[in-house]
Amino acid sequence: MTLISFNVRYNNPDDGENAWPYRKERVAALLQFHQADLAGLQEVLNDQLNDLTELMPGFGWFGVGRTDGQTQGEYAPIFYKRSRFSVQKSGTFWLSESSDVPSKGWDAALNRIVTWGALKDRLSDQLFYIFNTHFDHAGLVAREKSAALLLEKIEAIAGSDPVLITGDFNFISSEHPYQILTDTQDPLHVRDAFGVSKMPHYGPVSSYGGGFDEACKEGKKIDYIFVRNQVGVLRHAILSDSWAGICPSDHMPVFSEIILKP
Repeated sequence: MTLISFNVRYNNPDDGENAWPYRKERVAALLQFHQADLAGLQEVLNDQLNDLTELMPGFGWFGVGRTDGQTQGEYAPIFYKRSRFSVQKSGTFWLSESSDVPSKGWDAALNRIVTWGALKDRLSDQLFYIFNTHFDHAGLVAREKSAALLLEKIEAIAGSDPVLITGDFNFISSEHPYQILTDTQDPLHVRDAFGVSKMPHYGPVSSYGGGFDEACKEGKKIDYIFVRNQVGVLRHAILSDSWAGICPSDHMPVFSEIILKP
């Protein structure tokens, strides 16, 4: 199955010619052209969800707004191909000391959430879990604590079942939160799809250049796909798709083709 993690940039009218109404068809087209079976998106507001639902009729989605746990604020929604998957259960937790309710954690600037779901693959009848998140951009302590909390929650929710993780993590691989997630001495650790792909990585090695004009240029890799348990990674890429130099977001999407191992 193919999996994409994509920060689509929230609907900000101040973005001018890069505002959402001019980009929404490109975002939907990218996801469909690359034949995403699953997509973890970040920075999605409710009106953007409505647009993507209309533009991608073959997909369902689940998630809530981070501000109130309903429709207010940014979502970290998970889109899935309805013909391929059935959702067995889903939920949301906040990256904070009060993870069950809308809240801001540690030194974070904003509420941050994780959307998760248990899906069954109709082709193989296999159950797996997917988690999608957007870590805080300002709080270093929040990113470290969020990484530890994410590992704990994955273990509690998914156990030994296959796990896929997508997100804008707002850290690079040399920073401590990345080390927390991928520390092989920790039995709860996850693996970066970038490093375990059977086919060498394709495309740029960064996912964020700092703005729309720099989106498809080299910057830093802060968007990731991680895997855990019986998951193999066949291919991994960062997609620098553009329309005559115009990028669909200020981030580039991360792409993986993965296989669930029995």
